Amino acid sequence: MTVDHAKPAAVGADRPAVERTPAPKARRRSDRDGKWWTPWLFLAPALILFVYFKFIPMITAVTMSFQDVQPYLGNQWVGGENYSTVLGDEAFHSAIWHTVVIAIGQTVGSMVIGLALALLMEGQSKRLKFLRSAAFLPVVVPIAVVAELWRIMYHPTGDGMLNSILGLVGLGPSGFINDPDTSMVSVIVTGIWRGAPYDMMIFLAGLAGIDRGLYEAATVDGASRWRKILHVTLPGLRSVFSILFVLAAIRGLRVFTEVFLLTNGGPNGSTEVAMTLIYKLGLEQNRLGVGAAGAVLLFLATLVLTLFVQVLRRRRDA
Repeated sequence: MTVDHAKPAAVGADRPAVERTPAPKARRRSDRDGKWWTPWLFLAPALILFVYFKFIPMITAVTMSFQDVQPYLGNQWVGGENYSTVLGDEAFHSAIWHTVVIAIGQTVGSMVIGLALALLMEGQSKRLKFLRSAAFLPVVVPIAVVAELWRIMYHPTGDGMLNSILGLVGLGPSGFINDPDTSMVSVIVTGIWRGAPYDMMIFLAGLAGIDRGLYEAATVDGASRWRKILHVTLPGLRSVFSILFVLAAIRGLRVFTEVFLLTNGGPNGSTEVAMTLIYKLGLEQNRLGVGAAGAVLLFLATLVLTLFVQVLRRRRDA
């Protein structure tokens, strides 16, 4: 009789597989979890200052625009009377028109000259870096210094700086900011001189993002310098143009310091803009409610312009 010897079963063969249960989410949390407030802690000082000096004054200005503000005597609610006064004031209409003219002049001039400077100074040469830094100086100089510099150059006598240059080419002396016929152009020229270098730097950043292969293909096709600019450079700078237009338009609509220091709205109100008129209404004539209404309207106009440009940009990119 033979005895069959069965092979021993593998150890653990009959044991059911043990499933590993996933670790609780709480165990997977890193040491940094629960510290989401750390970035906000660093931002808190700036946010507090921003709220205190930006949002609270904005809310206060909106409230004052519906009131007859009487310091130390108590404010009286007048509804939309301040807005009716502002919208029906001929001086405000003229100030808005002057603001639009200055905004358009400075925007177009700054963008055209800024693009020309960017095209001339594009490259990696050390000499170009020095020239770009020198051209950018008007942006970093305080606006009060810029206004005083141009006020001296605009001296209306024959021995003034710019009048001396005009005399060399046989042109008579100009009154510049002292002449109602030339004061607006003088203010616009000052704004262009300061704004063009800023636009130049943004254009340089946009030019660096254009594919170099497009220029090489245009060269192979025999395109001239101007055709490259027209068919390659300008289409590649569409987004830059939209951004600069918004920034320059807002800068133009909020123009105040250079006008205030150069002409203070004169002569004979020929350069009176919205901001200088609001300043005079609020702080010189003590009509704080009317001035606040004008400030709110200017803010709404700037907001509408910005949203309009953004909507056009999205439709074009879609």
